[in-house]
Amino acid sequence: MDPDLVLLLNGIVSGLLLGGLYAAAASGLAVSFGMLDIVNIAHPALMVMGAFTVVLIGTTLGLDPLLVAVLQAPLFYLLGIAIYGVYHHFFERRGEEALQGLAFFFGVMFIIEVGLVMGFGPEQRFLDPPYAFTTLRLGEIDLPLRMLAPALLALAALGLLYLYLRRSFTGLAIAAVAQDAEALRLMAVDPVRIKRLAFGISVALASIAGGALVVVQPVEPSSGQIFIGRVFAICIMGGMASLPGCLIAALLFGVVENVTATFYGPSWSPAVAFGWLLLVLAFRPQGLFGKAA
Repeated sequence: MDPDLVLLLNGIVSGLLLGGLYAAAASGLAVSFGMLDIVNIAHPALMVMGAFTVVLIGTTLGLDPLLVAVLQAPLFYLLGIAIYGVYHHFFERRGEEALQGLAFFFGVMFIIEVGLVMGFGPEQRFLDPPYAFTTLRLGEIDLPLRMLAPALLALAALGLLYLYLRRSFTGLAIAAVAQDAEALRLMAVDPVRIKRLAFGISVALASIAGGALVVVQPVEPSSGQIFIGRVFAICIMGGMASLPGCLIAALLFGVVENVTATFYGPSWSPAVAFGWLLLVLAFRPQGLFGKAA
């Protein structure tokens, strides 16, 4: 097979695996930003915090980092509930969530980054599970388990979230709360309670994405800043509250970014990926799966 074609195919496959990780990170934001209309700028920082706790617990107990990511998700769910409680009490119920609420999440982001530096130092952290150096081969295509296993975990989490939002009453209420909170009150459903649960879910997803991230690449306390643009771009491009759109946008974003880095160098990949985002929004402002106003 032509070497350039082999390189292209492997770049596409690696991009799809990377896109699975992006999907896990962006799906939590699709809940908080797309469904709840909460601009949680601290979402990537919470993801990095999840990565560091996975490193701490995994190193101490000798557990698989992906297993730790799943086991710690309930704790991050409770953390998300607590963060939303503060946000609602001081900003949302006063109608000051626009600017002051955004500043609040900026503060949360910087507190997390400073706390990680103080607790772990500024050095990069990384975990090598037993399968990290195993690569499956399908003809000329390589499937490194270091990327495949986190991608499968991310897709499983996204699939369970999709089923929960579609098949349960609480999930349907989460999808509806930002559109018509008064209608929920008429059905004897407390919108604040629904938002609290949904925000907890979004933070739990961030922690799972962080656990997947630390298997794929090293992380440091400021790594969240690298992902802010990516996760918001994927969320917007996918259609804000659409999980299928979020998944497809994440996969496409990962492929465009990885193929560009393969053939033209890493410095070009963000420019091309975000340029492609602008092109999509120019022709479809509501995103790939968003509904036109």
